[in-house]
Amino acid sequence: MTPGTEFDQFADDYQAILNQSVAASGEDSAYFAEYKAAYLLRLLAADHVRTVLDFGCGVGLLSGVLQQRLPGARVDGFDVSRDSIARVPPALAARGTFTSDPDTLSREYDLIVAANVFHHIRPADRQAIVRELAGRLASGGTLVIFEHNPANPVTRWVVERCPFDHDAILLPPSETCDYARAAGLRVLRRDYIVFMPRTLAWLRPLEPWLAWLPAGAQYAMSARKAS
Repeated sequence: MTPGTEFDQFADDYQAILNQSVAASGEDSAYFAEYKAAYLLRLLAADHVRTVLDFGCGVGLLSGVLQQRLPGARVDGFDVSRDSIARVPPALAARGTFTSDPDTLSREYDLIVAANVFHHIRPADRQAIVRELAGRLASGGTLVIFEHNPANPVTRWVVERCPFDHDAILLPPSETCDYARAAGLRVLRRDYIVFMPRTLAWLRPLEPWLAWLPAGAQYAMSARKAS
């Protein structure tokens, strides 16, 4: 089964399966999409983002939040699963290009986001894909890769039980940073994220101050193309 058809089988129930997988946190998939969007807005506060590519967009959960939070930007999405692309909300799809054909995408993105995608990509293919994404960045553009933190035992427990993560090979932050550097990008940050479950929501404002602590459920690596 190819990666595209493998994810096609989950397209109808993708959000429900994802909600079930993250239920231990006390939150749903919408919370994590909003969380990542908020992180990106803090990271890029001084940047003018006009074009965004959501690489591995699925059914458009994060794309939709980014379109709301960056109303002046064009948000495109790519996913190998054609059935997932077909389920991107029409109003969102009408404002950008959502496709399984990379030839229809731009090569001048101010921001490219890959949220929890690379653990599904074979290690032998990861460097080539990061190079491809780097080649689609505009001058001064930023690539942000969100990934599961393999050092967190709760994360590993969740991944092991998620139906569409059965093929997952988690990658540590050092590996992700190495891919970016080898693609000619300058690594800006490596932040650990997602620390507090809903029961400790009152402590969440502290999370940006814990970015150095390798206990977060996920991490974010950001890298920039030279101007």
